[in-house]
Order: sequence, then structure tokens, then C-alpha cells
Amino acid sequence: MVKIILWLLAIWVALSLVGAVVEGLFWLAVIGGVLFLGTAAYGAIKSSGRKGINGPR
Repeated sequence: MVKIILWLLAIWVALSLVGAVVEGLFWLAVIGGVLFLGTAAYGAIKSSGRKGINGPR
């Protein structure tokens, strides 16, 4: 699961960079940024929820 999230984050960063570099594709940078933040938040929520299930030992 972590590998998938890392791959998605890398793809969103690449889309954001392409959108920032190529004029007229600013919308691509915005979409890439929004998807990056959403994926990072999802990954953070999933990883914090996993710690609560096992509990401290």
C-alpha cells in the first residue's frame, strides 16, 4: 500500500512540474497539487489508523 501511495505522489509531482513549466497548462499544476495533497492526507490517515489497531506493546 505504501508503494502505491509513493508512486501516486511521484506522479502528481511530475504532473505539477509539467503544468508549471509549460505555459497554458497551469490547470495541470493545480490538479497535480490538489491530488498530491489528497494522496498525502490519505496516506497519513491510513498509516495513523494502522498504529491504533495494534496498540502499544
